[in-house]
Amino acid sequence: MMRFMKTLTAWIVKEDELFIAKCPEIGTVSQGESVEKALANLKEATELYLEEFPLPELHQHFLTTFTVANGIKT
Repeated sequence: MMRFMKTLTAWIVKEDELFIAKCPEIGTVSQGESVEKALANLKEATELYLEEFPLPELHQHFLTTFTVANGIKT
């Protein structure tokens, strides 16, 4: 079986004493006591999910930031 690598997004937030990690493209969620552990757990959960439910070809997503003006004109 050939395996292809995909780059996915991890959204991580701290809630109480744990870090919650979510992959928005797949919908998998996990947690850990550190950012690194939450991310490792999310990776494992996502790989297990994809073994059962392989995805069709995904388009590459890009995450970036931009700046806007925020103020009162005088």
